[in-house]
Amino acid sequence: MLLGNMEDVAGEVVRLAREAGASAAECTLSQGEEFDAQVRKGEVETVKESGSRGAGVRVLFGRHTGSSYTSDLSPEGLRAMVRQAADLARITTEDPHAGLPDPAELGKLPGDLALFSPETAGIDAARKIELARTAEQAALEFDPRITNSEGSSFHSMLSRHAFVNSLGFSGSYETTSCSLSAVPVAQNGDRMERDYWFSTARRLGQLEDADYIGRKAAERVIRRLGSRKLPTQKAAIIFEPRVARSLLGHIFEAINGDSIYRRASFLQDKLGEQVAASRVTVVDDATIPGLFGTSPYDDEGVPSRRTVVIENGVLKSYLLNSYTARKLGMKTTGNASRGITGNASIGHGNLYLEKGALTLDQLFREAGSAFYVTELMGFGVNAVTGDYSRGASGLWIENGEIAYPVSEVTIAGNLKEMLMNIEAVADDLEFRGSVACPTILIAGLTISGT
Repeated sequence: MLLGNMEDVAGEVVRLAREAGASAAECTLSQGEEFDAQVRKGEVETVKESGSRGAGVRVLFGRHTGSSYTSDLSPEGLRAMVRQAADLARITTEDPHAGLPDPAELGKLPGDLALFSPETAGIDAARKIELARTAEQAALEFDPRITNSEGSSFHSMLSRHAFVNSLGFSGSYETTSCSLSAVPVAQNGDRMERDYWFSTARRLGQLEDADYIGRKAAERVIRRLGSRKLPTQKAAIIFEPRVARSLLGHIFEAINGDSIYRRASFLQDKLGEQVAASRVTVVDDATIPGLFGTSPYDDEGVPSRRTVVIENGVLKSYLLNSYTARKLGMKTTGNASRGITGNASIGHGNLYLEKGALTLDQLFREAGSAFYVTELMGFGVNAVTGDYSRGASGLWIENGEIAYPVSEVTIAGNLKEMLMNIEAVADDLEFRGSVACPTILIAGLTISGT
């Protein structure tokens, strides 16, 4: 189905909803194709190709809402979907904050945002499998202590999206993505360790080389051999970018409009206050061409934008859709997100902590002695109180140099204190998804070990 046709179909759904008596309506249409290839020990274990398409409608009868979805895009299927949504709306409780965005807030970014690549869309299956095989082989050949593999995989996706509402908004766009990963296993005596590396991009040519991905994964797993526990202590913690991203996830949960109006956030009522160290600036930007959190408009038809969430440690903005904005007496920040049906929730664009000026070596030297965390386990984080406790493994830094690997410890603190105690930020910011964070140094966390 072509993009223009998708907009026509979505527009027809909105027309049917208004014909059924809805005072307002919006329709989302999506279509996608996915490919997955898994290679292990040189042999192809699985190859999956799948396709999906669906339509979702949300209708409003005054302040009563109902929604439904279908994968049957025939005229009969679309009419049945609209009837179901209308029937639900007539029996739901009135919500005084329900509604579409203000018409003046609607729009979309102009120009090419580099979300689609013909190169990625045209990769044949044999090439994808060969890339996975090459990445795994590079890992297995790196060191004789790498004795096994959990496999290497190549994933690609092509998606098309269209959105139309009864206020006159109509838009569509398509995206591509691809990723390549390797997961080697190393052995030292009776101890085995695993680690991984991956690369992801909109365009195949932007992926890291398959050989590099395999070698990088191998380097990471080899340095984990001979790990030990640490004595229980308070120490500085360094989060590498791969795990530092999780800290941004906790910030997002805390500045999410849903959490704010439910009063379920440790950043509740903190706008305009210092909530992090002055070197911390967090930005949500859905306008950066080619990245994974980029789109021309949000899932209510509001143009994507750049929002500074935390500036020099001061909380500047929450992230809102039109519903949470009305709840809080504010304006939407263009962060509506949903699947093909239902009420919009809150999503982020490209959420990142701005990079600092230090190289990684300089940050190590500034830390002196610290626990360099390269993997986190468990989910012991309370978004309401900020309490934080997670299993961790990584490397001990002594006198600014890597000393030995560490495993089977727990780090604990409170997110409010952790943000205030960010003492250094490295310059190694890079996007491997829609959330990115450079290496950061945090003072004074508790390490529970031996």
